[in-house]
Amino acid sequence: MRAFRIAYDGRPFHGFQRQPSVPTVEDAIFDALRALEIFEDDKPPGYSAAGRTDAGVSARAQTVAIRSPDWLSPRALNGELPDSVWAWASADAPDDFHATYDAQWREYRYFLYAPDIDDERARDALAALRGEHDFHNLTPDDENTVRRLRGEIVRDGSYLVVTLRSSGFARELVRRVVSLVRAVGSGAAPVSKVATVLGTEPIDGPEGVPPAPASPLVLRRVAYDVSFHVDEEAARAARSRFHGAAVESRTRSKVADAIAAGIDTATESPR
Repeated sequence: MRAFRIAYDGRPFHGFQRQPSVPTVEDAIFDALRALEIFEDDKPPGYSAAGRTDAGVSARAQTVAIRSPDWLSPRALNGELPDSVWAWASADAPDDFHATYDAQWREYRYFLYAPDIDDERARDALAALRGEHDFHNLTPDDENTVRRLRGEIVRDGSYLVVTLRSSGFARELVRRVVSLVRAVGSGAAPVSKVATVLGTEPIDGPEGVPPAPASPLVLRRVAYDVSFHVDEEAARAARSRFHGAAVESRTRSKVADAIAAGIDTATESPR
């Protein structure tokens, strides 16, 4: 069995897991493996994945495992993957390795635009969410909603960087935690709302907690009891691609700021 670390920009995809008639990250990986003649059936032999990220969510260390020939390297896989998906490390794993169930913990990071949020109120909200709780009001899941959550918040200019870690996450849990932290930090909700949300009574409608937008979220780390070897050439190519995307995004931001700054109600003088 071999496990691969996969990085991807989630914006072009409708999530990780395969769905009918829409592009997903899993489809891209399966298409690459078929092109390399690793399998022909519905899914690769022994296949498993660390998690099912939502539409728009990106990853640095999504992990997939398959039974594959020794020659299948991250570089070989990248030769058939689209430009938004990159394999960059691999590990030899036991025959019964499962990328979902053998994960010791997962870590997500959310970049929350927060120039008007009180950092201490946001941290107080997250502190109340840490530990083991039933998060049934912060996920659409109907079962398996008890989780032990660790996390921290760091200020980075106009952003709050929210890092959350757990052995597993219920659907939308990270994004709803961030949404609740933002509501408390902005003063839109009291810190006491956290206790209400963690209570036994269901909270729906306008009193509920909607998920924060998906695109600022990254699956950052997934820990296993196996050692991953970084394919330096594949990692260098992946870094170059994402660095280029970062520069392009910052440039677009400068252009948008320039346009916004130039739009006002003043009447321009004729030439």
